[in-house]
Amino acid sequence: MRSCPWIVSAAVSGLFVVANAGTLHSSPAQKPSKAQAKKPAVAQTNSPDPNANETTAHRDARMKWWRESRFGMFIHWGLYAVPEGTWNGARTPSIGEWIMHDLKIPVADYAALTHQFNPVQFNADKWVGIAKAAGMKYIVMTAKHHEGFAMFHSTSDSFNIYDATPFKRDPIEEMSVACKKQGLKFGVYYSQAQDWHHAGGGSYGGHWDTAQDGDLHEYVKKVAAPQVKELLTRYKPAVLWWDTPVDMSPEDIKDLTSAFSADPGLIANNRLGNGVPGDTETPEQFVPATGYPGKDWETCMTINDTWGYKSFDTNFKSTESLMRNLIDIASKGGNYLLNVGPEPTGVIPAPEVQRLKAMGAWLAKNGESIYGTSASPYKRLPFDGRATVNGNKLFLNVFTWPTNGLVLSGLRTPVKGARAIASNHKLKVKRVSEGTYSIEKPANLDAISTAIEIELAGKPVVVEPDYAIEPQGTGTFQLQAADAKLTGGTIQLEGGKDKFIGYWMNPADTVEWRIKVKAASTYTVSLVSACQPGSEGSTYEIFVDGSASGITGGVPKTKSWRDFVTVILPDTLHLTAGTHVLKIVPKTKPGQGVMNLRRLSLSVK
Repeated sequence: MRSCPWIVSAAVSGLFVVANAGTLHSSPAQKPSKAQAKKPAVAQTNSPDPNANETTAHRDARMKWWRESRFGMFIHWGLYAVPEGTWNGARTPSIGEWIMHDLKIPVADYAALTHQFNPVQFNADKWVGIAKAAGMKYIVMTAKHHEGFAMFHSTSDSFNIYDATPFKRDPIEEMSVACKKQGLKFGVYYSQAQDWHHAGGGSYGGHWDTAQDGDLHEYVKKVAAPQVKELLTRYKPAVLWWDTPVDMSPEDIKDLTSAFSADPGLIANNRLGNGVPGDTETPEQFVPATGYPGKDWETCMTINDTWGYKSFDTNFKSTESLMRNLIDIASKGGNYLLNVGPEPTGVIPAPEVQRLKAMGAWLAKNGESIYGTSASPYKRLPFDGRATVNGNKLFLNVFTWPTNGLVLSGLRTPVKGARAIASNHKLKVKRVSEGTYSIEKPANLDAISTAIEIELAGKPVVVEPDYAIEPQGTGTFQLQAADAKLTGGTIQLEGGKDKFIGYWMNPADTVEWRIKVKAASTYTVSLVSACQPGSEGSTYEIFVDGSASGITGGVPKTKSWRDFVTVILPDTLHLTAGTHVLKIVPKTKPGQGVMNLRRLSLSVK
């Protein structure tokens, strides 16, 4: 499991549960994730959802640009950039924008940072230019984070960058103008309930300063709702990105959404909560194994480990990792909202700019395989890569070209031709058998991903054969993570060459393999797993063909989430000849995650 930027390193993000007014709670993580998963409410007249009675046609028209964009920039910039992750010589162990909360800085002391905040190197045109050169199609910028400091000239409250700092400028307005000038959509992030500065604002874990005490509903009425109205009516953003909901009254929700009618095209995420499902699912710091079929969704992720700037966080993801994340997300029908955390001077850190520039270079040549595409018609590809679709075109992104050549099976739509997108060179396509085609290897392969366009006679129709893992010569099965079917909202495949299943935070998520047993046998069952100290103790059961086998196991602790050990289960498993589906079903999860899993082995006893 990878670290979530909302919590300390190696911990895992958790979804929100119900919170009391003025206090936030989360489980299982130490910090709340940005997400609060809610099932869409049934449309009805009295629903608090402003779009409850929207027609499908209107929603499709409203979401069209967003669905086609696939790639956007998230910007976390605020007063928290000034300390750069350090306060009175102490480094925050967590993410930069949570420093006030994590180090329990008094309200007045933190507010004094405004006197130092003078980001004279901020240049909206340059920032938007960086996003555009990266191939991003929209930007979402923090208008107010949990620290309560507004990054726009708010007339509702003076704790803002124009009135409270020497800067005397409005970055939100300047970014809005720059985006319009350069052809990008502009959106704003707004923390509607968690606010550590204003009396009555919510605070995960409770208040630490009496100046924070007050009434949440008065806070919404006097601060949050007026500022949201200002943002929507003055800057007219294309996206409103809510964050960290708590229990609010119907009147609070009505006040917060009162200005929605001013822009019927506004797109809002799912984090307002309180009966408003929103337009987009928002997985944070991970790519869901199967996406969210039938829903619009967007993975938000950091380039290093923090959202807000920390001078000592240099754990930057590689360009290859970032680019393949985008390809993976597009193949599952989602968008990638990739974060930058500008310095207090107003400069986006150079390592982040370098990686974005490299991503833009790849997209300039291969963007057809990403923009305007829909999810892959394949459940499983026979090579290391991903697929997307746009009309009669099937796009393949091949991470590693197969040694035995690239072959597609189950493609019922006739193939008319193929080409390497970057070079525009035609590639030979050979029909091997009904529905099976081999594609010629391009002269030049891309180190990140080689994008191939397959032109079809119509929309792709794929009928995949049932895939079953064969036993090794000794009758043993090595069921690898990369061959598993993952079901659930958070679980995903991770790692480089040595793949493993991680982010198993939800005990409702499952892992399964389909195997072909040649002769009835009894097997010893073992797992190769990892689980950092403090999260051990999860229990699980092996299901066979949908029924409990009675074979159970427990997850021991290891040195870290990457320290794998072999665990042999005490009971044996008997399987008859034929095809079977083996599934690992969690029973309990006392820690942050079930386990990280590299493989499940069946050895003939």
